[in-house]
Amino acid sequence: MQHSNHAHHLKDFKKRFIVSLILTIPVLLLSPMIWDWFGFRLDIAFRKEIIFILSSIIYFYGGKPFLLGSLHEIKQKNPGMMTLIAMAISVAYIYSTYALFLENAKEFFWELATLIDIMLIGHYIESKSVAGASQALQSLVQLIPKNAHLVQDDKIKDISIEQLKPGDIILVKPGEKIPIDGSVLEGEALVDESFLSGESKPVSKRKNSSVYMGSTNLDSSLKIIVQKPGSESYLYQVINLVKEAQMSRSKLQDTANKAAKWLFFIALFAGGSTFIYWMPILGANETLLMSVTVLIIACPHALGLAVPLVVAISTTKAAHYGILIRNREAFENLRKIDTICFDKTGTLTEGKLKVKNIVANDPKKLLGFAASLEKLSEHSIAKAIAEEAKKAKLPLLSVDRFKIIPGKGALGLIKGVKVVIGNDTALIEQGFELPKQNSDEVGTKVWVGVGKEILGYILLMDTIRTETKKAIALLHSMHIETVMLTGDNEITAKTVADELQMKRYFAHLLPDQKVAIIEQLKKSGKRVAMVGDGINDAPSLLSANVGIAIGTVTDIAAQSADIILTKNSIFDIAKAIVLSHATYSKIVQNLWWASGYNIIAIPLAAGVARGVGVAITPEIGALMMSLSTVIVAINAQFLKRFRFNENTAFGR
Repeated sequence: MQHSNHAHHLKDFKKRFIVSLILTIPVLLLSPMIWDWFGFRLDIAFRKEIIFILSSIIYFYGGKPFLLGSLHEIKQKNPGMMTLIAMAISVAYIYSTYALFLENAKEFFWELATLIDIMLIGHYIESKSVAGASQALQSLVQLIPKNAHLVQDDKIKDISIEQLKPGDIILVKPGEKIPIDGSVLEGEALVDESFLSGESKPVSKRKNSSVYMGSTNLDSSLKIIVQKPGSESYLYQVINLVKEAQMSRSKLQDTANKAAKWLFFIALFAGGSTFIYWMPILGANETLLMSVTVLIIACPHALGLAVPLVVAISTTKAAHYGILIRNREAFENLRKIDTICFDKTGTLTEGKLKVKNIVANDPKKLLGFAASLEKLSEHSIAKAIAEEAKKAKLPLLSVDRFKIIPGKGALGLIKGVKVVIGNDTALIEQGFELPKQNSDEVGTKVWVGVGKEILGYILLMDTIRTETKKAIALLHSMHIETVMLTGDNEITAKTVADELQMKRYFAHLLPDQKVAIIEQLKKSGKRVAMVGDGINDAPSLLSANVGIAIGTVTDIAAQSADIILTKNSIFDIAKAIVLSHATYSKIVQNLWWASGYNIIAIPLAAGVARGVGVAITPEIGALMMSLSTVIVAINAQFLKRFRFNENTAFGR
């Protein structure tokens, strides 16, 4: 997959850099130009042969990625950074070989070696900061069970899911994943569909209910009739959405590569013009040296470092704020975002149910009975009730004849009295008469009946994160629109949106519907970021211009995201946007510093000021190149002083 290729390229750049750097040391020590600069001499036997062999290894081994990259760019008729680097190192190598053995002039092997070293480390830094391709598809495929329990003539036979066909009947036991899309034929159970809807609350399934491949049967056996096996299932549709999003993500050239494209053509024109103009005046050897100087200095070290240095520092700075950058290009584009879509559960909210209210004449009595029953269950509702009882320090009672009512609740005997806990249906089926209810009440309602009396109910709800309201208000102050996309119901979605003052929200959404809304926003001209934490968010994270995963995210969400917020706080989104602005600003500044060297050096090397006694020799060109590189490096370091200030729109 693309991820393994990325890792291979990263290791390859590192290996080539180390080998080239080691060989560069003797090349520098054996270069006459370096002798003149530092006032020493190391003219040993076979100096020419040794420096030529070492430089050849550096050129062909260290320079291979650039030489091959230039061939690819030329085939694509789109020369860029690779072509510019390949031209500079090839001209330096060929001329230096000519000067060394034929003209006995000063060669540029030291320049060849240092240029390759710096370009290799620059590309290594850049590659390391760019995330590898998403492993989302692998994570999704792992959700799919390999086998199913086929029911035939009242016998159960385990077969591969590839053998299933529409109309087959399968058995799914408690704790197992559902291996196909189908409908329930027999049984009732709670099913965890959070990978699709993002909602932590289990869904009750009974006869004729639809079930989906990859969801988990929690508490009771189900017989399911197969409707969509294998590649026709909804999970595979999600997989295809992820694949399409990955394939369609555009590979924009970064600014340095665009600058390199122009420099390549400028260098060719300047080098050729220099030779044609000065040849009749200065002769072949001096004119050739001038043309070679133009072509070599057209590829300054600074341009190769301008972006990677800033990227490395901004990546480290972002990590300090709990922002992990997987895709540098997406991070730079974050500064352009004007709309942010949020998943609700686990993103705007905590992602787990908590007791919101207990409606009863004696809340402690009700909670005590409920928690005593629910301590024997493992689903999220039971855990929330047990946690509330623990906070209240209530003693738990022993339970006899405990029984789960699949998909509805549970019952048992406490001190010889029947206790029932569950939804409306569970209580009615057990002979209880429910009082009149408030249909607009937000949350999950769990009734408790003891003997023949209903004690009341517990209302559970996923709570909004403490910093969410402040974070949304800050984004609004930065003129960024916020939109909530959730699989939850309309009433809950509206309640959360109103509390956070989010003007737009969409409820009852499945993954493909979230993607459709994001695509619609993009078509309307919006630049969209998506923030989520679950498997169901993976296609949306990939479809958005920038995908942001938050906190304790699932592997699939993390692998699908461009940016990961490790501190579990959406407040860090504002920090990421501000840092994106600061990073882009530094990159632009560095590109101007690097290009400024060329704007001055190329015309002077071409001899435009030779008539007034101003010309650039290879030595002066090298000094200017070094100065440009130092300025770019120092300017990049100023990004370390970045501080986020929430009281100003862009933290400056």
